[in-house]
Amino acid sequence: MPKSTGNGLRWLVLLVAAGVALYRAGGWLVVDQPQAADVIVVLAGETEQRPAKGLQMFSSGLAPRLVLDAPAAARIYRWSQLELAQQYFAGLPQAAQLSVCPIVGLSTRDEAQDVAGCLKTQGVRRVLLVTSDFHTRRSLAVFRHEMPGVEFSVAAAYDRTQYGPRWWEHRQWAKTFAGEAVRLVWWYGVDRWRG
Repeated sequence: MPKSTGNGLRWLVLLVAAGVALYRAGGWLVVDQPQAADVIVVLAGETEQRPAKGLQMFSSGLAPRLVLDAPAAARIYRWSQLELAQQYFAGLPQAAQLSVCPIVGLSTRDEAQDVAGCLKTQGVRRVLLVTSDFHTRRSLAVFRHEMPGVEFSVAAAYDRTQYGPRWWEHRQWAKTFAGEAVRLVWWYGVDRWRG
């Protein structure tokens, strides 16, 4: 067999393997395995699906308390997201078991550190994270790294306008997939190793 044919075959095999990996990667980003916990932590970043999923997990008895992360500095017109989150919880019948954790950082790693501060006096050993489906694998890895000694599980909040495992079918899904894939590579390649 000529050398160029052998190289062409190698490239074809590599291309097919890359295609299969990309095909499966959309579902690989998603981890949805909620376990009973001491507290449910709803991560900041989305204000409809994530809180609704967190309250659903809370109502099903997976934890006796729920903490909602809210950006401390972000504003919506004249109200801070922190104030809006507190008002939202105050109007719910379960308000006594619900609290808001102010998030100062802009990354998932920073958020994990802020959450550690909110939970440090509560004797928490098991945490159920709730976040967007595409963000579950990375958030689980980040929180496990940043809060050693705490056991984490995760529940995926699905929003079909933002993401689906067959990410190539919709432009928005492809954008979400590409952004999350880059962040995941950055976490494992760079941020995880920073002091």
